[in-house]
Amino acid sequence: MNVSLTGDRAGDPGGSGTATRVGVLVTALLTACIAFQLNASMLSPALKSIEDSLGATSAEIGLTQTAFFTSAALFSLFLPRLGDLVGRRKVLVGMLALMAVGCVVAALATSVPMLFVGRVIQGASGPTVPLCLIMLRQEVTEPKKYGTLLGVITAVNGGIAGVDSLAGGYLADNHGFQSVFWAMAGVALIATVMVAVMTPETKVADAHRMDWPGVAMLVVSVGAMLVALNEAGKLGAANWAMVGVLVVVAAAAFALFWRTEDRTRHPLVSTHHLKRRGTWATLLTTVLTMTGVFAVMNGLIPAFAQDAKAGLGMSAEQSAWWTLTPYALAGLAMGPVAGRLAATYGYGRVLRAGLVGAVLSVVLMIVTIPAHSRVMLLVASVLVGITYAGVANIVLNGLGIVLSPKANPGFLPGLNAGAFNLGAGLSFAALYAVKTATVSADTSSAEGYVTGMIAGVVILAVAFGTSFLIPKPVEAEAHED
Repeated sequence: MNVSLTGDRAGDPGGSGTATRVGVLVTALLTACIAFQLNASMLSPALKSIEDSLGATSAEIGLTQTAFFTSAALFSLFLPRLGDLVGRRKVLVGMLALMAVGCVVAALATSVPMLFVGRVIQGASGPTVPLCLIMLRQEVTEPKKYGTLLGVITAVNGGIAGVDSLAGGYLADNHGFQSVFWAMAGVALIATVMVAVMTPETKVADAHRMDWPGVAMLVVSVGAMLVALNEAGKLGAANWAMVGVLVVVAAAAFALFWRTEDRTRHPLVSTHHLKRRGTWATLLTTVLTMTGVFAVMNGLIPAFAQDAKAGLGMSAEQSAWWTLTPYALAGLAMGPVAGRLAATYGYGRVLRAGLVGAVLSVVLMIVTIPAHSRVMLLVASVLVGITYAGVANIVLNGLGIVLSPKANPGFLPGLNAGAFNLGAGLSFAALYAVKTATVSADTSSAEGYVTGMIAGVVILAVAFGTSFLIPKPVEAEAHED
């Protein structure tokens, strides 16, 4: 379906042709999102294997994870807007192809620096989910239908029915961590071809040239701040002079960015859009939510399950079965329901319900960790899957689409994708910093895992508070006559 459009598509009236077209589109977009998700979740059970194979420390491997999410955050700042100008399909195909290249580099890695480079290249795929949701929005405009399909596509963000983590654990245990990256590369290539041949091209009809000076300054600002935060996460081992310099660089670059956007005829982001509550409140809530929960489910819990001294002593594959798989399955099942509920009863209400549930679920984990109960770990993982992966994550992705200005549809989804990846990277830096700072001399203690999760609960509670500042997306919610 290689259709080239000069303007945004509108949803056609019902009919078998429309249903077929939407089905083909959703299949291709879903495959692209699956390919991206593998980069984030398939590796979680393999982190210990990578650490052992490369003779690295947990901190070094954690840094490669942070590098991926940092790269994804930076690319997310401008690629959706570039899609508005040159074509969303074209940009998405390029992102997926780069993802495959990064997977190959990582698979061939014989050192931490080479793995680092591969993960950075994979990060070019950062805005895959929001770009897919924008493309879907051009085809489906009815609120409830879009909400449901949004949930279907976004649900894989929490894990692909557990297959990703199970496969990652199996491959890491039996064939080494390299096989995980080769599997990722294969799926990325399939997704690249499917998007290229099965999706229509769309872009903004009256879009002008790209604001590359604005892009450069925004990337420098956000990148410097991310590096500063990651360095600060090392606590006592941090180079605080470097942190101070990076913060100054970030502030100066953002000031220049703001000034440039006020003066250029074709800004990357109009400053009046940045001042909107729908922009900053959404981004803030996304960052806080991800920071509070991501490293809990994709780092602390799998590590606790595999820890032979302080935890349950499982293998990578076993830990996936008991934690990541049920988490992903619950999120996948809940996603379409959450999307429809948001369009029916309100995005804000459903988001806050998900955040409250996520807080209570992580608290349950904290309470049950000392019991070393596999069953309770399973139950808590399912609950986090329902409340975060199946509700909060879905609604936050949707808000980035439905609150974005019509004249610049790639603006807020791009920034929101950056916020997701920023929060994910910060989550590993912040929660692991708390874990390291509070761990006792007794290496068999689970104290570090508990304190890391407590920090996550506090951050999620703050996210709940900021969610009240997000305005109601009236046009995206169904209204009864």
